[in-house]
Amino acid sequence: MRNPAPIIALLFLAALTLFLIFRKPPVPTPPPEEKLPSVHSVLGEKPDWTQLQVFQHTITRADFERLIRDIFTTDSTWQEYITILDEFAEILTNNDPNEPRFVLHFAKPEHSLPTPRHWKTAASLPARPAKKPLTNLHIAIDPGHIGGEWAKVEGRWFQIGEAKPVTEGDMTLQVAKLLKPQLEKLGAKVSLVRSKPEPVTRFRPENLTELAANDDALTDPISVQRFTEKLFYRNAEIRARADLVNNTLKPDLVLCLHFNADAWGDPKTPTLVLNNHFHILLNGAYTADEIRDEDQRFEMLKKLLQRTYEEELSVSQTVAETFVNNTGIPPFLYHPSAGNFRAIPSSPYLYARNLLANRLYDCPVIFMEPYVMNSVPDYNRIQAGDYLGLRDVDGKFVPSIFQEYAKSLAQGLAKHYGEKIE
Repeated sequence: MRNPAPIIALLFLAALTLFLIFRKPPVPTPPPEEKLPSVHSVLGEKPDWTQLQVFQHTITRADFERLIRDIFTTDSTWQEYITILDEFAEILTNNDPNEPRFVLHFAKPEHSLPTPRHWKTAASLPARPAKKPLTNLHIAIDPGHIGGEWAKVEGRWFQIGEAKPVTEGDMTLQVAKLLKPQLEKLGAKVSLVRSKPEPVTRFRPENLTELAANDDALTDPISVQRFTEKLFYRNAEIRARADLVNNTLKPDLVLCLHFNADAWGDPKTPTLVLNNHFHILLNGAYTADEIRDEDQRFEMLKKLLQRTYEEELSVSQTVAETFVNNTGIPPFLYHPSAGNFRAIPSSPYLYARNLLANRLYDCPVIFMEPYVMNSVPDYNRIQAGDYLGLRDVDGKFVPSIFQEYAKSLAQGLAKHYGEKIE
């Protein structure tokens, strides 16, 4: 019997040849679409874009484009995420261009719906008594930084020899406690965001070490410690205050109190300077990197659509004018290379900047930056402490710097809100 193996082999080769000739070419598997990663700020939350639905038909195309171009951004990066058409804007809700976009419909100039917000504008307040121009206004005072045992951690501490240390968080709290009764006397309801030199947040630096593990640049215990400390006082603390302001206090206006400073070098042998200055910050001037963060883009639009800028501008102009009339302080000048600000044409004392507090607080924010803690004139006034009346400091009779701060701010607010009285 002949061996069948060669015949079987020939038949197999023939079948394989026919298969290769007539088979359908395989459909190639498309490569997965490249997606940009979701981007959020550190400790930021994924935004709920449905919150912006209430702003449909409340802003015209012209106002929306003007605000986003001239106030809320520093360059054209926003156009990668927001497309403005005649009747609506399309907004990327995350950084994947294939995901559905949020569509914001513009208002017709003659059929604009009212802007929904929980805070009251100056124009919406009813007539007030002449001596109580802040009646029906709820003001929250946010004394910047923490102070106390945390002042060195924050980097808002320096000391010259055996003199009293300069600690910004304690100084802002001192001003807040002077300012509160003055505003109440003018008719306002006043809440303190903090009333003692302690954090509002429940977090401490040691609770944030897990986040340091995600940063390859943090290679030693010292860098990890500095990272977690900054995360604690610059981020977690402000977010806790925002939660308190937005969900519990719900004021009409927040006053963020700060003292400015120039670089002082070693806090144990600080450099004193001769100049002092003053400015107020409004929310705006989001940089390219900030626009790319989904949560910051959302928060920017929420501020824009609430029309906080108009109220911040109106109040700040009066406050700045009054403050300067009382103090004679010159304006602060940002270096053009900074790239994270916009000058406000109506006043040399006003700038737009995107800070965590004036971004997250869900109402208008007046972010005060008067004086220079390490300037010779202001340092000596700080060392003089709080007092009533005038005192000779460096050959000039001047009020307490803390009294002057509180009184000037109270007078500015009284003047602004006192325009509509009984």
